[in-house]
Amino acid sequence: MNSKIRALGALLFTWLSAAILPAAPPRLLISVAANLRDDCEQLQSEFEASTGIAVLFNFGSTGKLAAQIEQGAPVDLFVAADAATPRRLEGQGLTLPGSFAVYARGRLALWWRADSGPDFGGLEDLARPEVQRIAIADPSLAPYGLAAEQALRTAGLWERVQPRLVFAENIAQALQYAETGNVEAALVARSLCAEGQGRWILVPAELHAPLDQALVVIRSSPRTEEARRFAEFLLGPEGRRILQSFGYGVP
Repeated sequence: MNSKIRALGALLFTWLSAAILPAAPPRLLISVAANLRDDCEQLQSEFEASTGIAVLFNFGSTGKLAAQIEQGAPVDLFVAADAATPRRLEGQGLTLPGSFAVYARGRLALWWRADSGPDFGGLEDLARPEVQRIAIADPSLAPYGLAAEQALRTAGLWERVQPRLVFAENIAQALQYAETGNVEAALVARSLCAEGQGRWILVPAELHAPLDQALVVIRSSPRTEEARRFAEFLLGPEGRRILQSFGYGVP
């Protein structure tokens, strides 16, 4: 009997607590292209410290994140790896008017492990016979994957290396394939090339279309004001400083 009374008391306390105590404020949900994965820890820390607004990031390829938004995912802000996808959402009436902004220009890099396999001096080395597997992000989903395809085509290498390509769902997964030794090299975002984690070289920017990256506030968001504040933070001096430290150009 005593145990039943204690159980009922605990249940009543839980119900009263839920009824009386205010619920924790929901986090600002931001869908972010995977090339910004490493930047976001610092961005989150500084933004939350300066505003008190809690943030939750959802990482993925730009194409996949956009599809989620089109299907009604409860996203507040979309930070893409290109400008065309946010413009498409804007044209569909899914974004807050006037919220579109280019926040950075990315760079494409060739990354490989320093402790094993071949060494690389340029894209042309990807055609060497000892290079059996090369990872890129799926060009139909990821702007950096599309840039990788464009660079290989412009360099006259696409037909020679296409049979060796391993397509990742996003740019962070392409890097993971190279880090784990499943491929000899990967074409990835410069921002993911942490010092000391491997070797990398920049792909000449003239080999592919500019990687201008844009953001938009989602129109259906109940937190458009908080979303605007994060956008302003990313476009402001603090955000620009963090982006530049990861190798981005800023407008």
